[in-house]
Amino acid sequence: MTSTEPSQHLIEVGCVVGLFGVKAWVKINSYTDPIENILDYQPWLMVMKHGLQQSVTYAHADVHAKGVVVQCAGFEDMTAAQSLVGARIYVSKEQLPKLSEGQFYWTDLEGLTVYTLEGVLLGKVAYLFATQANDVLVVRGDKERFIPYLSGEVVKHVDLSSRVMQVDWDPEF
Repeated sequence: MTSTEPSQHLIEVGCVVGLFGVKAWVKINSYTDPIENILDYQPWLMVMKHGLQQSVTYAHADVHAKGVVVQCAGFEDMTAAQSLVGARIYVSKEQLPKLSEGQFYWTDLEGLTVYTLEGVLLGKVAYLFATQANDVLVVRGDKERFIPYLSGEVVKHVDLSSRVMQVDWDPEF
């Protein structure tokens, strides 16, 4: 175990939210879509509540209507499993599927500096969230803006190497 923060090449894919049953299984809140895709990636880097990190694999897994449950190797008793509750789950970015040209993981967009087509600075992408219609960028600058992530329509250009995004957006909105 180490106590450093996860590195930039790691992606948070879920967290442990509680115990499940009496055989030391834990409930996982998966951030993947669909939720069971979290099971495609092993090992997981678990970052415990106190900052300690440990590489963990699961011995058994199941998907229920309410989510994903796993029994982690090396955590087969209730006391050990309890120590995982609250842990954040990370995987290496290299474990994720490669995306097509023009596609991005949300984590790639977070922190990008956002400008209008006219060069007006709007701020930085703080985070994204999904709606039924489309994903939304939350851009924080002189004010907080909610900008729909509509590639080609609103989001005109993304340059990950320069950490810049260009959008067709009224800065007054």
